Amino acid sequence: MAVIVHYLKRILYGETNGNDPELISVAPLRRVRLAGTLTLTLTSTSTSTSTSTSTSTSTSTSTRLAMSRALAVAAVGFGYSCCVVPGLALADVASPPGGPAAFAYRTFDFSAPSAPAVLHSAQWLRIPRTDGRLTSADIGLVINDADPYSVAVGEFYIKARRLAPDQVLHVTLPARATLTPEEFKALAATVDSAFGGAVQALALAWTVPYAVNCNSITGALTLGYDPAVCENTCAPSKRSPYFDAATSRPYRDLKLRPSMLLAADDVATAKAMIRRGVQADASLGLVGGPPVNAYFVTTDDRARSARTPFFPPPGLLRRWNVDVHVDTTQAVHDARRVLLYETGLAQVGQLDTLSWVPGALADHLTSFGGQLDGGSGQMSILAWITSGATASYGTVSEPCSHPQKFPHPQVLLLNYLQGASAIEAYWKSVAWPQQGVFVGEPLAAPFAHR
Repeated sequence: MAVIVHYLKRILYGETNGNDPELISVAPLRRVRLAGTLTLTLTSTSTSTSTSTSTSTSTSTSTRLAMSRALAVAAVGFGYSCCVVPGLALADVASPPGGPAAFAYRTFDFSAPSAPAVLHSAQWLRIPRTDGRLTSADIGLVINDADPYSVAVGEFYIKARRLAPDQVLHVTLPARATLTPEEFKALAATVDSAFGGAVQALALAWTVPYAVNCNSITGALTLGYDPAVCENTCAPSKRSPYFDAATSRPYRDLKLRPSMLLAADDVATAKAMIRRGVQADASLGLVGGPPVNAYFVTTDDRARSARTPFFPPPGLLRRWNVDVHVDTTQAVHDARRVLLYETGLAQVGQLDTLSWVPGALADHLTSFGGQLDGGSGQMSILAWITSGATASYGTVSEPCSHPQKFPHPQVLLLNYLQGASAIEAYWKSVAWPQQGVFVGEPLAAPFAHR
């Protein structure tokens, strides 16, 4: 909060006009914790003859507009909902000079959330620099001996990533979609006792179970089971300490192990996914190589397009040879060398026309994409894996369209570009991941060249 107040004071004292690029930098805002709609009251020295301090209502309308705009840009750019300054009429906030496209205000209605009425960000965010990444020496593999799929995929993964015996844990779990809290408690205790400090992340060799009550199994294993989420799944959940964190050693530094399911529709598809993950390592960002494509798509589904304000600017990132596309369409089709695809629909069409590079990431914002058994009536995220993506993410219980419960587009891409593995890039991009399940080959790292 102090960081935002600092920038608002700079506006009050005429040191910036509210367009300061630092206002939408992730790095200086990493300590800020916002949830729901933030209301901020500031005190400032009046410019009149009075020597007393007053609230922001004593400032001019133009100054209060600048304050509101700066606060909104700072918070929304970081991935949070925002904000009005007390004493400023909502009508003034909604229609500032320059029109709504120049203003980052958005509502936060838990009962019927809608997409923000703003365009994509005009600037790139800055993320913390992280040295190193997770490798095969850091992973712990969990195999469910009661599930033939898990045994087959787990054994294949051991060979593919050359895991040592002490990196593998065999358990016995019900092969169904959801674990009870009691069943999960026993699993978590077994995992905690089996792996020491060297294991920084977990690969779970199964497709089901994918949930613990309304929590995802990856959220519960990484952050602990949270029964409060199930009281109102549309409410904000706890912020992950791993969100945009500057660490490549999450268990050492944060005492958590990000986890990911080696999930697919069948064993053959899972093996193909794992092969793509291994093949991806250090394969992109090479001098003279052909470009790859990242697609950020707004659809006509406003609620499911809630991430649009966080899309990056379009254009070629020459350093990594990644061409960023920001499109308005129902589906990308006939695209080649696809690295990243983020959209918002219950069903995404024309996936069979896409050609993916190894290590590709893809997800769609919808309520039940993380229900991997396909019974929700919405497209499962496993459709991305079948199409040729290497990792994905989706929620297992109704999240409402809080963008914080889904991958932040820029944080995801930028972490991947700086050499993070798929599990790191995806986990670091989700602020509230308790309901979301991560699937894929966790160690894929196409931009890791050191």
